[in-house]
Amino acid sequence: MTHTPPRLSLALGAVALLLAADLCGAAAARADGTAPSVPPGTESSAAPPVKVDPNDPDLKLPEGATLAAPKVLDIKSVVEDQGGEERREDTNTDVTFALQAEVLFAKDSAKLSDQARSRIDAIAQEIKKQNASQVRVFGFTDNLGTHEHGVVLSKQRANAVQDVLSQELNDPAITFDVRGYAEDYPIADNATEDGRKKNRRVEVTFPRTQS
Repeated sequence: MTHTPPRLSLALGAVALLLAADLCGAAAARADGTAPSVPPGTESSAAPPVKVDPNDPDLKLPEGATLAAPKVLDIKSVVEDQGGEERREDTNTDVTFALQAEVLFAKDSAKLSDQARSRIDAIAQEIKKQNASQVRVFGFTDNLGTHEHGVVLSKQRANAVQDVLSQELNDPAITFDVRGYAEDYPIADNATEDGRKKNRRVEVTFPRTQS
């Protein structure tokens, strides 16, 4: 059996008493509702906030420079009737009406139906309301048939709509841009008949009044 020297025993006893006192103090601190002290070396390492000098020349615009003009984000609003026959799209700059071909024409035809004029008349009234002087009339088809036939048919249908608009507006100051795009620029999936029906359309676009 080994014997601990008296002096070493006293030293170990003193260390034990100190440790016991620290533990009691920590327990008492927690019992009082206060947080225990943070051990050295574990304090927050976050850097203090950087002070900014408002007079720093690097924070100022160079002499003669100006800020860019504020830009309003383009907001789009789309309204479609329950049957999807007519679709209206409004942005900050333009108004677009899209009429399905079935509302305006017979199958594979560019001759306007009896109900087509009332639809086109309503668009003409909106053009007058917006006081537009430039109108785009674009025709589109689905992807069935040849591209060449689609271009001809879509252009003929756009021309037919433009003719009625021109009669209703009766304003030589209004200029028209009429084009036929065939199956280009679809707005729905041509893999289904519902999608192809939406793609067979004539779109009328004109600038909206800037408020």
